[in-house]
Amino acid sequence: MANTIFQQKNNLGILVGGGPAPGINGVIGAITLEARTRAHKVIGIYDGFQWLMQGDTSHVKQLDHDDVSRVHFQGGSILNTSRANPTKKVEDLKRVVESLDQLGIGYLATIGGDDTMFAASQVAKHANGRIRVCHVPKTIDNDLPLPGEIPTFGFETARQLGSDLVQNLMEDSRSTRRWYFVVVMGRSAGHLALGIGKATGATVTLIPEEFPGPIRMATVCDLLEGAILKRTALWNRSDGVAVIAEGLLEHMPVEELKDIEGVRITHDSYGHLRLAEVDFAYILKSLVEHRFASRASPMAIVHKNIGYELRSAAPIAFDCAYVRTLGYGAVEFLLNPAQNPAMNAAKLNGALVCLINGKLDYLDFTSLKDATTGKTRVRRVDIDTPSYKVAREYMIRLEKEDFRDDEKLRQLAQAASSAQHFCSAEQFRDRYQYLTTDLRGGS
Repeated sequence: MANTIFQQKNNLGILVGGGPAPGINGVIGAITLEARTRAHKVIGIYDGFQWLMQGDTSHVKQLDHDDVSRVHFQGGSILNTSRANPTKKVEDLKRVVESLDQLGIGYLATIGGDDTMFAASQVAKHANGRIRVCHVPKTIDNDLPLPGEIPTFGFETARQLGSDLVQNLMEDSRSTRRWYFVVVMGRSAGHLALGIGKATGATVTLIPEEFPGPIRMATVCDLLEGAILKRTALWNRSDGVAVIAEGLLEHMPVEELKDIEGVRITHDSYGHLRLAEVDFAYILKSLVEHRFASRASPMAIVHKNIGYELRSAAPIAFDCAYVRTLGYGAVEFLLNPAQNPAMNAAKLNGALVCLINGKLDYLDFTSLKDATTGKTRVRRVDIDTPSYKVAREYMIRLEKEDFRDDEKLRQLAQAASSAQHFCSAEQFRDRYQYLTTDLRGGS
């Protein structure tokens, strides 16, 4: 690339961090087209912060109309992505800012989740006003702290595709009369698992927000086993689909996970447990199958993980339209802050772009930090909302009324019995009734 385009800090850079999400290319396209309309050169930076951290400015491409005019239909990222973390070492962060200076970038649009947003906030801070930074929130996990129930882009596409997959599994489950345990991607929050479970009417959905603190593997197995027994006892059905949030793992004691044969504990550059390295679905399948086999009532459970196949999917119309607005909003913040006084854009060197009540707004990075960790807050599922309560109402799980109704309790105990193993109503009550209390600590 000719050095002449780097002589003035008038260029707008774009980079992508974290995992893929449907709509990334739409953001890149919207930013590029709008910035070029405003006569600014656009520099696409490959592989997130990876090369900038090394002081390497060669992995870039000048973007123009022909590069992006139809990319909004595509999944993945034309600029690739990485989890490279420039905030672990001060010297790495310094090299990022110096590299952006060398590229003549006075405006930077970052696309990513909570980790990339934190890195973006630190770049803005260390640039000390020389570089304006706007972060465009993306994650299929939907766990960035946007106001209200505004989704992060990529979530709706992931939920749609995930729902299609689970719907197919539900029919296979019914046809073959067996259970499926489906673990859905989502590091810290259960938005995607709950969204898929509620949309499909899955038999039961489990998310980490239901639990007050450390989550025990035995409790999760009890919940699943209870759902299976109830479906058998009251509906005479030997099929079902359980949707389970991957994030349950992150709330389990590491010592407990280490005790499971074949589990290897690793972490990414931001310190997060690499959940995909742990086959949670297989672990749950094996443990629950063992429980039924131990009472001479064997059953086969199919395990399935859903996550990677959602991340680089082509975006649905919702996300195609949504990201165009966010991309335009990012350019407005970076290049035209004085015209947006109501959005506080002129007062900020760095912010997150979002839609609030249908209008573009910009949230100060500092307002999105967790006071304890100093990093980006995580938006978790609020299980006190009507949305969750409706989803919970349609699940098949052991409930308080099951233990108040003597006939129901008798049927449940019978389902838990076999020729070699008798379970009385009182034994069933002693074993499973605790699951009907508020797992967060109440009753």
